[in-house]
Amino acid sequence: MDKSNGYEKVAKTFSEVRGQIVDGIGASSVSMWAQTLPKGTVILDLGCGTGIPITKVLIDEGMSVYGVDASPTLAQAFRKNFPHCPIACEQVEDSLFFNRSFDAIIAWGLLFLLPKDNQAMVIRKMAEVLRIGGKLLFTAPSSISEWTDILTGQQSRSLGTKKYKEILSAVGLSLIEEFEDDGENHYYHAVKVR
Repeated sequence: MDKSNGYEKVAKTFSEVRGQIVDGIGASSVSMWAQTLPKGTVILDLGCGTGIPITKVLIDEGMSVYGVDASPTLAQAFRKNFPHCPIACEQVEDSLFFNRSFDAIIAWGLLFLLPKDNQAMVIRKMAEVLRIGGKLLFTAPSSISEWTDILTGQQSRSLGTKKYKEILSAVGLSLIEEFEDDGENHYYHAVKVR
């Protein structure tokens, strides 16, 4: 069973299309977010892929990054790109998140790949390892929608802003802002308040 939501099968193509573009879509938005965090912030990058561009941006901004990705091929590329960053090759639903807490968590292009119930469960898991005052940044469309991912052919789904707000609030996170980047990715920026 492929626990990578189809990404192991297309890992080579994904690496060529997205995993080598240092200033790819999302890089500038993640950089702006990272600039609101203190240098040395310990960040968990869920669905990190090769680490390019997201992990690279975070490291360039002075952050310490841990990665989780279910694709063995993409996790191996991450290790090669960032040998000093810990990486766990496991499905986020099953991950122990290194048995530690984090100052911030990013899940860029990940949550909407998961089944609806799993999205809520992963948000809860992220909240559990996020320190009070810690920040969470994730992407998912603002409207309730389902579509077939172009690269993997797998079903993707967004729960929509209202549902994401409900889930965040239920696990002690408060939505600070929503915004979109130049690639029309919708971001949810939240802080752990309890």
